[in-house]
Amino acid sequence: MSWVLSAFADEAGDTTQEQIDAIERAGLKHIDVRGIDGHNIATLPLDEAKAIREKLDAAGITVAMFGSPLGKVDIADPFEAEAAKLAHMGKLAPVLGCNAIRIFSYYNKAKVPKDRWKRESLDRMGRLKKQAADLGLILYHENERHIYGDRCPEVLDIAEALRDGKTFRLIFDFDNYNQSGDDVWDNWTKLADHTDAFHLKDSDEHGQHVPIGEGNGDARRILADAVKRGWSGPLSLEPHLRHSAAVLATHAGGSENQSFQEMSRRDVFNVAAEAAISLLGELKAPVA
Repeated sequence: MSWVLSAFADEAGDTTQEQIDAIERAGLKHIDVRGIDGHNIATLPLDEAKAIREKLDAAGITVAMFGSPLGKVDIADPFEAEAAKLAHMGKLAPVLGCNAIRIFSYYNKAKVPKDRWKRESLDRMGRLKKQAADLGLILYHENERHIYGDRCPEVLDIAEALRDGKTFRLIFDFDNYNQSGDDVWDNWTKLADHTDAFHLKDSDEHGQHVPIGEGNGDARRILADAVKRGWSGPLSLEPHLRHSAAVLATHAGGSENQSFQEMSRRDVFNVAAEAAISLLGELKAPVA
């Protein structure tokens, strides 16, 4: 059973080549594609995707997951736009050699009653799940600030209603739980059996992003427990140490780390990668 470590390299650079350089410098072999060459993955033209694939293949890098924005809109927004984006990513999947899609679970800007928010969010994700199954895609839900699946009880709702370990899976993001005010270790004890992937992102008590394992996300303890449990799956490095355009486009919470202000984006990304690789090595995690 192995762990596949990839990274959102758009935090290091905007272009395909900058992202390849960052992945190679970190010693990784997998990338998560979110923003690249001026496009979000959900709208990346097919011809440009083919050119990107050629460059990635030449560098020996594979795409682990699409960092899509699906579900990071309001429950009142037209669903058709979401379905169209997923359909497009279904066309991108064979081009980029990836069928894993990161998603979210909808904002509630009008502050409708929570039961209605839950019902609408689960319905929309259920429709995406059915569409994904038809397209041969796998959806990975990320716990994110202010969407329905923000805190542990709501993520458990999603797990019960939709997670099947096949078409619909769950990501555990240490930082987002910490910033929501949850006890991250307690969340892990409740969600360990429902966790299919990790996002390696961490923050301190002030919400400032720090390298993984150095914050209040209890990452070291949780990842050590995952090793003991024989867990396997993908891990995505998403450090947010600098709020690049790629990060700002996600409406990320927390603050960038002031310690790295004088460093370039690519150097800051490499600091984060080195911290992640070192931590996983200390824990003897079975990283492929």
